[in-house]
Amino acid sequence: MTGLYDLIIVGAGPAGITAGIYAARKKLRTLAVSKDVGGQTALSGAVENYTGYQYISGFELARKFEEHVKEFDLEFHEREEATGIRKNDDTFGVSTDQGTYEGKSVIIASGAKPKELRIPGEKEFKNRGVTYCATCDGPLFAGKDVAVIGGGNSAMDATLQLLSIARKIYLITINPELEGDQIMKGKVLQAKNVEVWANTKTLEILGDSMVTAIRVMRLDETTLDVQGVFIEIGYTPNSEFIDIVEKNKLSEIKVNARCETSVPGIFAAGDVTDVPEKQIIIAAGEGAKASLSAFSYLSRKRQ
Repeated sequence: MTGLYDLIIVGAGPAGITAGIYAARKKLRTLAVSKDVGGQTALSGAVENYTGYQYISGFELARKFEEHVKEFDLEFHEREEATGIRKNDDTFGVSTDQGTYEGKSVIIASGAKPKELRIPGEKEFKNRGVTYCATCDGPLFAGKDVAVIGGGNSAMDATLQLLSIARKIYLITINPELEGDQIMKGKVLQAKNVEVWANTKTLEILGDSMVTAIRVMRLDETTLDVQGVFIEIGYTPNSEFIDIVEKNKLSEIKVNARCETSVPGIFAAGDVTDVPEKQIIIAAGEGAKASLSAFSYLSRKRQ
C-alpha cells in the first residue's frame, strides 16, 4: 500500500504496538515501521510487574504484543529501520532503509539501545564473551564465571537470569549500592553464587581469542577471571534519525503530557522520550496516549 497515511508509527515495542492498536481502532490509515518487534521487552527475562500477568517472559510478552496488533487492519513493515523524518508543507516524510513514506502525523516510538562502557577490550571481544543481552546469550555461559556490569534493574535482571546458568556471577557497580526494584535486589543479595562488588570501576576487558578476565578498581586494582561480560549500564534513546524535534541533553525527545513534541503533528512515546521510569507498562500507556493525541490532532485538522 502506498500513498498518504493518516499516521506513521516508528517502532514496534510496547509503545509502538499499543499506538498501532489504538490507531487501528480509530480507523486511521496507519503504517508501522520497525527493525524488530517487541523492542527491549523481547530481551527481558522474567516480567512480574505487567498488569494481568503474575509472571511472563519478556519474549512471550513481546509475541503477545505482536499477535494482538496483527489482528487489526494496520500496515506493518518489519525489519525496516527509520533513517530520517522531514516536514513538508502539511505532511511528514519518513525515510527508511527501504523507502520513503508520507503521513499526516507521526509517532516516534523507537525505544533505546544498550549503552557501551567504552573501555579497552569491549569492542574487540564483542560476541566473543562480551554481550549486552542475558536473555539472548546467557545459555552460552553455562557453568562459567561471568561478570555483570551495572547496578540498576537491567543489571539485576541479567543477574537473576544467569543464576541457574553461570557458576559464579560478579555483579559490579560503580555506585555505592545496588539501585532499583527492591524485590529484585533482595533476590540478588540472597543468591549464593553472586558476589556484589560496589564502588568498583571496570577498567578493561582482557582475553585472547575469547574473554578471559576483567580488570577492575575498587580499593586496589584487581583482575577477576571470567569467561563472559554482560554490560547492563542502561540505554541510549534511538533518536538520532530525527533532528527537527527538541531533545534534552540525554538525546531523549521532549514531550508534554499529551506526548506532543515541539513539532505539531509529531508525537513520541516510550523509552525514546524524556518521560521518567522506563518500564514496559509505562511505555504501553504512553503509546496509547500518543495515538489518541494523534487522532485528536487529525480531527482538528479536518474541521
